[in-house]
Amino acid sequence: MNSRNLKAIKTALYASLFVVAAPMFGQIPRTADGKPDLSGIWQALNTANINLQDHLAQKGAPAGQSVVEGNEIPYQPWALAKKKDNYVNRAALDPENKCYLPGVPRITYIGLPFQIFQRPDLVTMLYEHAHANRFIYTNGAQHPKGPIDWWMGDSRGHWDGDTLVVDNVHFNDQTWFDHAGNFHSEDLHVVERYSLLDADHINYAVTIEDPKVFTRPWNINMVLYRHVEKNFQLLEYECYTFDLEQYYP
Repeated sequence: MNSRNLKAIKTALYASLFVVAAPMFGQIPRTADGKPDLSGIWQALNTANINLQDHLAQKGAPAGQSVVEGNEIPYQPWALAKKKDNYVNRAALDPENKCYLPGVPRITYIGLPFQIFQRPDLVTMLYEHAHANRFIYTNGAQHPKGPIDWWMGDSRGHWDGDTLVVDNVHFNDQTWFDHAGNFHSEDLHVVERYSLLDADHINYAVTIEDPKVFTRPWNINMVLYRHVEKNFQLLEYECYTFDLEQYYP
């Protein structure tokens, strides 16, 4: 067999393998109504909860890369000064240290897993942090009239092709985006986009808008990973109870 024939055979074998493998690449699970099936237990594996932007390692806090597009959060001048003050006093001021509900989108990347249950009219998200939960209505229902002061806001979703788009409003101003003091006002508007890359990875893209604090909308982007370990489940992290041990041993 000459080298030309051998090369042709190798090319044909490679092509046949590609034809078999290609349909498998990018395939995603779907529900009975044809929507991408987001059901499962997911977790962000990054350091965004420490600081959304590029940051060096500190004691008890590893270094990390930015999940903010362009690595810039466009604060108004007064708000940037407040953010810097928040950072200096973060140990006392960070709402997470007080075990408050962390808000949206921080609840997604707080470092603990969360579980998604999906129906045609409703997507439910349960979080390990303090039994937090969200009900994302996908039945065309509109936000209730506001203003309403909620820690986790009000969520309404719809499908844009294979992407679940979640519109969130009606927040209070008591939550931060991370330990670094990045904050918002009660006018926060968050749009989340959940897009399955394959069966075990979600591209999670977020647009943040708050005209009281920022000069323009800005974006967060990260990957969420499915837990595939046998018998993996959400456990309890009722952080507020730890301080009660001194009173109720």
